[in-house]
Amino acid sequence: MARFGILCGGGPAPGLNGVIGAATVAASRHGARMIGILDGFKWIMEGDTSHVIELEAEHNRLIHLVGGSVVHTSRANPTKKPGDLEACVASLQKLGIDHLITVGGDDTAFSARSVAEAAGGAIKVAHVPKTIDNDLPLPEGVPTFGFDTARHLGASVVERIMEDCRTTNRWFLIIMMGRQSGHLALGAGKAAGAPLVLIPEEFPEGPIYFDQVVRLIEGSIIKRLVQGRSDGVAVVAEGLMERMPEDSLAALDDVKRDEHGHLRLGDIPFGRTLRNALTRVLGDRGVKVAMGEKDVGYELRCGSPTGFDRDYTLDLGVGAVETLLAGTSSVLITRRDHRIEPIPFDELMDPETGKTRVRYVDTSTDHYRNARELQERIEPEDLADPEILAAIAAVAKLSPEAARDRYQVL
Repeated sequence: MARFGILCGGGPAPGLNGVIGAATVAASRHGARMIGILDGFKWIMEGDTSHVIELEAEHNRLIHLVGGSVVHTSRANPTKKPGDLEACVASLQKLGIDHLITVGGDDTAFSARSVAEAAGGAIKVAHVPKTIDNDLPLPEGVPTFGFDTARHLGASVVERIMEDCRTTNRWFLIIMMGRQSGHLALGAGKAAGAPLVLIPEEFPEGPIYFDQVVRLIEGSIIKRLVQGRSDGVAVVAEGLMERMPEDSLAALDDVKRDEHGHLRLGDIPFGRTLRNALTRVLGDRGVKVAMGEKDVGYELRCGSPTGFDRDYTLDLGVGAVETLLAGTSSVLITRRDHRIEPIPFDELMDPETGKTRVRYVDTSTDHYRNARELQERIEPEDLADPEILAAIAAVAKLSPEAARDRYQVL
């Protein structure tokens, strides 16, 4: 009898239980057992095999309807210290697990690949890609599971804050989760009709400077004031911070890193720092704007999945089991054109970094261009029109020349 193990790594995402439940039912139908490994790699990389549960089809058939993970999740990284990978393999073999399903993002995918290599073929491994960031290198047009739900929930948050701002005549800065890419910020902001969405992909290669972001938001505030609107929302992807020089970020507060070496962006008061800078810059010129800020991310991760993510994760869970039972290993499981498609781990790796490649927002697509077209920013044609430039300068309390210099770089 085959014995499967399943674990979740990284942060939560809507649909984790869908993969777990479907994989459990599918394994049972094939006469196999499913062992839930609690807290990701945390315990098995220490050689501790006591933190596991037997998953039974009867009790897990409908868990796809709720968020969270019945086997929990963690960011424990078995590739960080020598010996941890060998301990993982030894723990899995002690548990009698010969088929391993991992569910997680790019770091978990890299860990899964490393475990498969360390096992030398003794344990077949399949990885199911999960992240609300939508930044894994899946086929064109194929999202990661959890993204659809997070976008929907994020858009509803932005929509309600926009109405609050309209009612109270103020601006809000919404810092949207997304470690490197702007998929979630763009998706939620576009769906809600936010007047401004800033993502890292719209900036040229190289560092992104704090002042650039301040001027972009300031430009939208001024343009809305010219139109007679003192309210608005700017959705800002937290991934902008990943490309800001670290010395400037370190000055914000106590900046920490996670187990994979990434900045803990959620611990940086990016929204508050932006709000203070904008309030100061505008206030020094006598432009008064009421402003607030909100971080959005954690409230999106364990929501009840949308119909799309429920359907999607059920396919992925069954697909992972059947792929492994067919003898295929060291693959990422995805779905394209309603068919399960295993992708070899090697095709996911960036040859320069040795890590999983990142999928960024393609700013050449109509999807992005249309979103950009619907936003309210100071455009080059605004500055080229003497009448519009004069109106912008008057509201910004600058000379036309100074206004052109301040906003033309945008």
